[in-house]
Amino acid sequence: MMEKMIFGRFIPGDSPVHRLDPRAKILFVFLFIAIVFIANNAITYAILLGFTLLSVFLSKIRLYFLINGLKPVFILMAFTFFLHLFFTEGGALLFSIGFVDVYEEGLRQGIFISIRFLVLVFMTSILTLTTSPISITDGIEVLLGPFKRFKLPVHELALMMSISLRFIPTLMDETGKILKAQMARGSDIGSGPIKERIKAVVPLLIPLFVSAFKRAEDLATAMEVRGYRGGEGRTRYRQLNWRFMDTLSLLLLAGFAGLLWYFRS
Repeated sequence: MMEKMIFGRFIPGDSPVHRLDPRAKILFVFLFIAIVFIANNAITYAILLGFTLLSVFLSKIRLYFLINGLKPVFILMAFTFFLHLFFTEGGALLFSIGFVDVYEEGLRQGIFISIRFLVLVFMTSILTLTTSPISITDGIEVLLGPFKRFKLPVHELALMMSISLRFIPTLMDETGKILKAQMARGSDIGSGPIKERIKAVVPLLIPLFVSAFKRAEDLATAMEVRGYRGGEGRTRYRQLNWRFMDTLSLLLLAGFAGLLWYFRS
């Protein structure tokens, strides 16, 4: 499961979403995160889900591949759903499980929050899957450019965020390899009491931290050998070009926000 985690990975392609300027995609995702909170009823959440599926279709990323790569996230989404289902009161009482009462409002909020969580994860995953780490770095650096006058280390901040995104799948792959090595030695993390499972995780964490520090050290050495001295005076091999499709994507997002507002309760 760890090795199939897709968040932070980049898949080259030639879809309409791949061809968008990274600045447009970053702005799109951040504005989408704010727009999501406009939805508050069944119609608006259906529109929200439909818009997200349309974005997946335009990115030419298979829905099965996206779902399969985000299985660990669905565990958290299921936990959120049951949390709202069992602890939110309001509306008619649907049924009782022992001392826990399940209300209509709890079911409603559980479904709505789960959809909200799902579309946010899908959209952020589409951003990383269709945009290379270097493009994300360039896009963030340009968008944060005005803050340079306030002495904010924009280039270093953008580089740090990009490296963090890139390290997520790398660490997931490393975790999968260590987990298989531990299982080959007879370790069983997936069964037994909770206390035993926690104890079994410790041999997994120590080599993972060692590997992470080793990779970070190798990266720092490689950057130093290549003469990296920060963003001062650096030029770009790939120039960012804002096109009509980038403007159109943000206009479509504005229209989508207006549609949600119109059908909002």
